Amino acid sequence: MAITPTRVIWKNGSFVPFEKANIHVLSHVVHYGSSWFEGIRCYDTAEGPAVFRLDDHMRRLHYSMKVYRTQLPFSVDELSEAAVDLVRRNKLSQCYIRPFALRGFGDMGVYGQRCPVEVYIAAWEWGTYLGDGATDNGVDVCISSWDRITPNALPSMAKAGGNYMNSQLVKMEAIENGYAEGICLDSYGNISEGSGENVFIVVDDELITPPSASAILPGITRDTVITLAEELGITVREQNIPRAMLYTCDEMFLTGTAVEISPVRSVDRIAVGRGKVGPVTRAIQQAFQKITVDGEDPYGWLTPVKKTKTK
Repeated sequence: MAITPTRVIWKNGSFVPFEKANIHVLSHVVHYGSSWFEGIRCYDTAEGPAVFRLDDHMRRLHYSMKVYRTQLPFSVDELSEAAVDLVRRNKLSQCYIRPFALRGFGDMGVYGQRCPVEVYIAAWEWGTYLGDGATDNGVDVCISSWDRITPNALPSMAKAGGNYMNSQLVKMEAIENGYAEGICLDSYGNISEGSGENVFIVVDDELITPPSASAILPGITRDTVITLAEELGITVREQNIPRAMLYTCDEMFLTGTAVEISPVRSVDRIAVGRGKVGPVTRAIQQAFQKITVDGEDPYGWLTPVKKTKTK
């Protein structure tokens, strides 16, 4: 999906014009994939623009970098404040926010600890990730021929840029074969996740999702869904999910900041349930929309974007 340029991007503590947010061609990240990032949504709620689970995302960015022995030079509070200010300065009411850190120009070679850490935050308008109608009608997915990265090869709990070479292979294969998304298996043949989404299925009115040991990224939207489901009285279980369960489950949906809560209507051309959005999925979607659309937030997940004058 094309990005429409905005006024400014936050870079290392200052705002710079969109077109000047550049890195050197010999930056470590270009050659070795040394970057870490988050995806965050700002919603135009009935109570005004608000960023969803902002601090949780910024904390995860810190954790992701810690796995790679790299310290983020800005605190959670500093990054969160910068993100809100960025949305204001770009005059966006709803958008996707991308904070990311990378190893810049310095030494060449795999060992990049002497390279400077550069930190950016960008924001732009971004619609439905899996296409128009995905959240209402569901999407068609396939089981990918590409397995998910193994946790002891590339730590899946860290949201690192290099991990997404695996995701690109999954996504390209799915799109070229006429599917909206591909679902990876872990090294034991159980369901892991999509190219950028967590997986949930419904069996006998119970909600089931793969555990962290299935090489998933512990998604913040995933955590949101678990909380909302429990509030709705829906039993939630984390367990290994064999491939065949996707063909026989009653409902299935994907979660993530980009996809939000997107139903799945078929897997490998086999209908999920009756091939349309099921009642459990719809109930969770509605609970999510009460927060992100209506602005009803009993959990303190929304950070308001207060309107102030900016130069």
